Amino acid sequence: MNFDAVKQNLEKRGYTVRVFSTGKETADFLDAAIDGKSVGFGGSATLDALGVYERLGKHNETVWHWKWEDPAAARREAMTADVYLTSVNALAETGELVNIDGAGNRVAATLFGHEKVYYVIGRNKLAATYHEAVWRARNVAAPQRARQLGKKTPCAVKCDRCYDCKSPERICRGFVTLWGPMMGMEAEVLLVDEDLGL
Repeated sequence: MNFDAVKQNLEKRGYTVRVFSTGKETADFLDAAIDGKSVGFGGSATLDALGVYERLGKHNETVWHWKWEDPAAARREAMTADVYLTSVNALAETGELVNIDGAGNRVAATLFGHEKVYYVIGRNKLAATYHEAVWRARNVAAPQRARQLGKKTPCAVKCDRCYDCKSPERICRGFVTLWGPMMGMEAEVLLVDEDLGL
């Protein structure tokens, strides 16, 4: 895939951008770039598939609510880590990063508190426009995640689109669009020419 347009648009918005051919190359880069730090992880099937938590844990202090016995404690501790790793639900070619969250820890961590945030994004997350990115986040990523979690929401049962339900099991409770890196926090986008995550 040609990432030239989205790379240029992200750089114009203030992000550092790197492009990788494979997830393995991306994991190798992160393993070399992050050393001796505390590293928080946001819920991400992309990061899980790349095995980054295990690799970084050999020479960093890592915290991830998917891997800890006490998820609530892990979410809180990850908020104070030096570095935060996550992905997005969608990325517009025009440069907007779109995320939906249930507990809020993942989107909150992208907004404040870390020295640096890395976004690892597979080619399947790319949408041509901002409106298409919003559509993808709501109608592709969120229903798949709700189904993965065993929720009984309409989107999970039918796994076809968002119904804007009012279910107590709803996982879509917060929506964040990043137009650029937050002030005082370095942000790097790693684009991967593989389908990764939901």
